Amino acid sequence: MAPIKTVGVVGTGVIGASWTALFLSHGLKVLVSDPAPGAADKLAAFIKQVWPTLERMGIDNDANPDNYEFVGKDLGEHIKECDFIQENAPERVELKTKLLAELDRNAREDVIIASSSSGLPSSKFVGECQHPERVLIGHPFNPPHLMPLVEVVPHQGTSDSVVKDALAFYKSVGRKPVHVKQEVPGFAANRLQSALCNEAYSLVSRGVLSAEDLDACVTTSIGPRWAVVGPFLANAMGGGGGSDGFKHLLEHLGPAARVWAEDMNAHAFTWTPENVAALTSSVGEELKGKDVAALERQRDERLVDMFKAKGHRRTSVSSIDY
Repeated sequence: MAPIKTVGVVGTGVIGASWTALFLSHGLKVLVSDPAPGAADKLAAFIKQVWPTLERMGIDNDANPDNYEFVGKDLGEHIKECDFIQENAPERVELKTKLLAELDRNAREDVIIASSSSGLPSSKFVGECQHPERVLIGHPFNPPHLMPLVEVVPHQGTSDSVVKDALAFYKSVGRKPVHVKQEVPGFAANRLQSALCNEAYSLVSRGVLSAEDLDACVTTSIGPRWAVVGPFLANAMGGGGGSDGFKHLLEHLGPAARVWAEDMNAHAFTWTPENVAALTSSVGEELKGKDVAALERQRDERLVDMFKAKGHRRTSVSSIDY
C-alpha cells in the first residue's frame, strides 16, 4: 500500500467531523465535502472544540487543525488527490449506491473507499461500482476521534489486499480495527450493544429498577471489567483462570444462565407506546437537574483518562494494549 497522506472525507455530520479531527491529529491532510448548508462552519467549530481533547490524547508533531480544505458539496476534481476515502453519508441504500458509484468512477484505482455505515452491509450499495473489490465498511464507534474501535467489514467481492491495507491504515491512526469476516446486520459491536440495551429497556419499562440504578449496574460492574478484558477473558478469569477456566465457568453457570435466558426471552422488550413512555419517564428522572453538555464533556475526559491509563498512545501505535 502506498503511503496515505491525504484523506477524503465525504459527509461532515457527527461521524464525518470526528473522523476529520482524528485524521488531522495524525498529521494527515483532509479534503472534505458535504452538500448540507452551513456544513463548513459547523466542521470548523467542531474541530476547534475537540482539538484540546485530542492534544490530551497525544497528537503527532506535525498535526495541524487547519490542514484541511472544505471543497464543496462533493470532492469533485480534488478526488484525484485522495489516498483513502472515508464516506459518511446517511444510511439509505439508493443514496449510497449512487454516491459510491460516483466515488469509484472518479477516484484513483489504488484508493480504498471505506463506508462508515453502522449496520448496512456494503454489498447492498456496491452494485453500480466498476471496482467493488476496493470497497468495504470501516465502521467506527462514536465518537471516532476518541473511541478506538473500527469494524472492517468486507463484502464477498472485496479484495483480501484491500482488507489488509484498510486494517493497516486504521492502525496507523491509532485505532483498534477488527476484521468482521461475515456481513451481518449491525455488524458486531452494535449487535452487542443492542442485546444489552434491549434487556435494560425491558427491566426498566417493567419497573424492576430505575434507569439510574440500571446505569449503575453497568458502570460499577460489567462496564469497567469488560473495558479492561472483555467478556471472554472475564469469564475465563471468573472460572478460575488457566486453560480450563472458561469451560469451567460455562459448565458452572450454564444451568442458571439458561433459566435467565428463558426469562429474558419471555419478557423481551416490545416497542409499545406504553413501554417507551415508561422508559422516557425513568430516564427523565435520572437526568433531572443535570446538564447534558456537561455530562458529555465529563464522559470524554474520563474516556481520555481511561485510554491513556490502558497504554493508548497515538504516536506509538505498536504499543497499544486494549
